[in-house]
Amino acid sequence: MNGFRIGQTEIPGQLVLGPMAGVTDLPFRMLCKEQGADLVYTEMISAKGIYYHNKNTEQLWQIREEEHPVALQLFGSDPVLMAEMAKRIEERNFDILDLNMGCPVPKVVGNGEGSALMKEPKLAGKIIQAVSRAISKPVTVKFRKGFTEDQVNAVSFAKMAQESGAAAIAVHGRTREQYYSGKADWEIIRQVKEAVTIPVIASGDIFTPEDALRCQRETGCDALMLARGARGNPWLFSRTKSYLETGILPEKPSVDEVLEMILRHARLQIEYKGEMMGIREMRKHVAWYTAGYAHSAQIRREVNQVETFAELEGLCEKARIMLR
Repeated sequence: MNGFRIGQTEIPGQLVLGPMAGVTDLPFRMLCKEQGADLVYTEMISAKGIYYHNKNTEQLWQIREEEHPVALQLFGSDPVLMAEMAKRIEERNFDILDLNMGCPVPKVVGNGEGSALMKEPKLAGKIIQAVSRAISKPVTVKFRKGFTEDQVNAVSFAKMAQESGAAAIAVHGRTREQYYSGKADWEIIRQVKEAVTIPVIASGDIFTPEDALRCQRETGCDALMLARGARGNPWLFSRTKSYLETGILPEKPSVDEVLEMILRHARLQIEYKGEMMGIREMRKHVAWYTAGYAHSAQIRREVNQVETFAELEGLCEKARIMLR
């Protein structure tokens, strides 16, 4: 698989782990990197949070050397504040600064941030220009098809982003109105790809290696962003990479491999957040890892009572029998 460049940063291949709040923390990024992710994104970080020294922000931007290349994702709606905070954190251990202009969450949109900026392309352009002039690291932008179906402006927004200094863009083929429902529109991503010269990363509905190949063919994109499809499934990267290179679809992981990954993920969470918080974080991940298996509902119920690593090990031993 051919790599590509974002500014001066070399991306070794075409598979990208997309940013997901509450999911793409350091432990999960590490697992996806090990499985073949070529570029990983942090969870989104608030420019206001940096300005006010929010204590939760510190944990969000912890990055390890073995993760690189890493895109740190920033969100906000004030060009001056965004540029100042970008400059303040530029010496941090990330390679690319991504600007979130696609988040659909009401709290974010209500503040005029995230996908609300798709309704304000002039303001969005000022933010991109201010940030890309303030720092020497490459600046990228993630956005959506449009705000509503009546306001589909991804192509003009992409051109504006390029003209304002963006080194690459990621496009999710849904409107803000859709959230994650319905079907992602890959045709709009193809139109964006044809309209700009900077790299285009396709996002939306890539849940299997076959989806990845289809998306690549239909959009002509430079890279593929795997996000919700990777939850509880870091193997999506290794399986997709193998499929795109050989045309042969690898086997899905065995029950034993899934359970080993759960425990490895839990160890990383505990190292990163301590046992109490780490195990609580693992509850949702265990639900994703075991989704689709017979008796997985019982595992989901029981994991919500788990408080320690030893208890999680015990549940995994029980699951070893139940999930077969």
